[in-house]
Amino acid sequence: MRILLVALTFCIHLAAQGPATTPTSPVVGPVPPGPSVSLQLSGSGATPDNIGGAMEIVLLMTLLSMAPAIVLTMTCFTRIVIVLAFLKRAIAMQELPPAPVVTGFAVFLTMFIMKPVAVDIHTQAYQPYVAKQISMEEAASRASGRLSQFMLKQTRAEDIELVLQLARAERPATPADVPFHVVVPSFILSELKTSFQMGFVLFLPFVVIDLVISSLLVSMGMFTLPPVVVSTPLKLLLFILVDGWDLVVSSLAQSFMEA
Repeated sequence: MRILLVALTFCIHLAAQGPATTPTSPVVGPVPPGPSVSLQLSGSGATPDNIGGAMEIVLLMTLLSMAPAIVLTMTCFTRIVIVLAFLKRAIAMQELPPAPVVTGFAVFLTMFIMKPVAVDIHTQAYQPYVAKQISMEEAASRASGRLSQFMLKQTRAEDIELVLQLARAERPATPADVPFHVVVPSFILSELKTSFQMGFVLFLPFVVIDLVISSLLVSMGMFTLPPVVVSTPLKLLLFILVDGWDLVVSSLAQSFMEA
């Protein structure tokens, strides 16, 4: 775009000068100044209100570009998708359900769990801002405050202490005073710990089945038969009999309902 503007300006300058002529005799006396071209951009649209609206559009586009990172790090999506991945590995069914199905289910379950937080942000921050009752900075402060409240309820105190030590920041007097840039990594670290703990609990009954099947096959002298061939149908049968999907989903949802 800049190259096109430079080329256009150069063409206008050449056109204003007219066709080039070769003098036949030396010019005597002062040379009159040549024609000049001045470009002036003015208009009634460059008002502070319009500039503020343009900046809001830029900020909105930036926020939309960061939406995947926000969903992955500041919501319950991390815990849900990791626990479901642990469940697939525990049952020894890596291909079923397919990864897009698991990810899509995690996204919609995240929307279901995060609905109260989204409603509060819409009521306390977005609607007053649209009604021009509060500024954009105040709306962002309210939205980040509600999101911090959700994340702090799911974050361990020792994780916040660790991030504060890494940041070399002073310990805040109340949880509400914890900076947002400290809350986010603390929340992610706590979510990773919680999801791995839940995955370990999911693994235990299926590991027991694997041990029992392996012991039976060895005692029967069936060394060539892989234990996974026998244990996988038994794992699926156990998972269906105890209504495993409902147990996993209800456990994941109830672990966030307090927020």
